[in-house]
Amino acid sequence: MKFTKIVSLTALTLAFGACATNKSVDQKIAEAQAASSKQISSVSTQVEDLQQKQKATDTHLQQTDAAVAQLSQEAKDALKRAQEAGVLAKGKVVFQQTFSEDRVKFKTGKYDLDDKAKAALDEFAGKVKALTDQYYIEIQGHTDDTGGKKLNDELGERRADEVRRYLSRSAQIPLNRMSTISYGDTLPVASNKNRKGRAENRRVVLVVLE
Repeated sequence: MKFTKIVSLTALTLAFGACATNKSVDQKIAEAQAASSKQISSVSTQVEDLQQKQKATDTHLQQTDAAVAQLSQEAKDALKRAQEAGVLAKGKVVFQQTFSEDRVKFKTGKYDLDDKAKAALDEFAGKVKALTDQYYIEIQGHTDDTGGKKLNDELGERRADEVRRYLSRSAQIPLNRMSTISYGDTLPVASNKNRKGRAENRRVVLVVLE
């Protein structure tokens, strides 16, 4: 009889132990499932964040491509050269100004700046100095087709250099923030067959970038 009670007590103890073990296992399984669900939720959130960031990046690239497509050939060239030189922070064109109006017209074969031209450049310098971010300026010299290629290349460079020199001396724009290039007569904006067209082609274009 005593043996039977002992056996029964042992069986009961084992049963309780089994129940406790099963409960512990169930708890661990539940904890593992919760942890797994949390990881899945975290991964899902990360994927959604990446998708949103990718979408934002794609949108930005599309907007950038559209903006670049609207730029003039001169501005596109300046942007490309500045990017290749690594002198840009944002890689964008802020604005472009062409000095071909009456007060900045160059005479045939000339590159000197008169008082009207200097006043126009002073206005330009004021706009540049108002920028809050670091800027970079490419100054492009152009000519009409009078004279040969070599002469026009040199003349375009002299016009650009003259503008750079003036902006540095008069407006104190740092020389290392400006570069020059000559297009010579290769990028006319008007016909070279008449006097008016040739006058328009004798110009300087300034492209401001960040």
